Amino acid sequence: MDKVVASAADAVADIGDGASLAVGGFGMSGVPTVLIAALLEQGATDLETISNNLGVDGFGLGTLLAAGRIRRTIGSYVGNNKEFARQYLAGELELELTPQGTLAERLRAGGAGIPAFYTPAGVGTLVAEGGLPWRYASDGSVAVESPAKETREFDGVTYVLERALTPDFALVHAWKGDRHGNLVFRRAARNFNPDCAAAGRTTIAQVEHLVDPGEIDPDAVHTPGIHVHRVLHVPGVEKPVEFRTVR
Repeated sequence: MDKVVASAADAVADIGDGASLAVGGFGMSGVPTVLIAALLEQGATDLETISNNLGVDGFGLGTLLAAGRIRRTIGSYVGNNKEFARQYLAGELELELTPQGTLAERLRAGGAGIPAFYTPAGVGTLVAEGGLPWRYASDGSVAVESPAKETREFDGVTYVLERALTPDFALVHAWKGDRHGNLVFRRAARNFNPDCAAAGRTTIAQVEHLVDPGEIDPDAVHTPGIHVHRVLHVPGVEKPVEFRTVR
C-alpha cells in the first residue's frame, strides 16, 4: 500500500512516446512542475496532453511544448503562452478547444466511469456543429477540423453529446498526501487536479506535505487513494505567481 516513489525520475519512468496525459493546474496554480520537469528529462515525445492550458512560456507544460514534445492537446485556454499560439497557427500542434466546464466534466465523467454525457454548452456553435480548426497546414489553411457531434432534445432543449476522457496517465499537484495516496488540495490549486487524478488510468501525485496513513481526516480527503498509484514528496516546491498587481 505504500505508494511513495524515491524520485521524480522513477515516478514518470514508464510514460512512453505517444502517451496521453491529464495534467492538473490552472495558469501557474497547482501545476505538477516537478513531475513535468522529470518527464522533460526522461525524453518521452509525441504526447497528447489534457489540461486547461499549456502553462506559460518557460513554465510547466510550456517547457514540454517548447521542446517540441507535445503533438496534440485538449484544453480551453491559449492565452499567455506565445509559443502555444505560434505552434498552433503554424500547424505544428493539434488543438481540440473545449469549453472549460465541458473539459472539467469530461474528466470527471471519465473518473466516474461515465462514457459520455449531454450538455447545452456549445449547442448552435462550431463546438457542436463541427468545423473548429484542430490543426492548420503550413500555408495557413485548415488541415484537420472538428467533426460534428450528436445532439438530442430533452424537454424542448437541445443538448450536445460529449465524450469522457480517460488518459493513460495523470500528473497532479496536492498540498498534502499520505502513503496510501489520499490527497488534499489547497485553495485555488484544487482546480482541475481532482478531476485529472480520477480520470487517469495511472495517476502520479506530487505532494508538498507527506504524512502517514491515518493523519488525514477522512472528511478532508479530496481524492481517495484508490485513484492514485504513485506519490512523490516535493517539500519546498517553487510556486510562482503569474500576475503581481500593486497599487
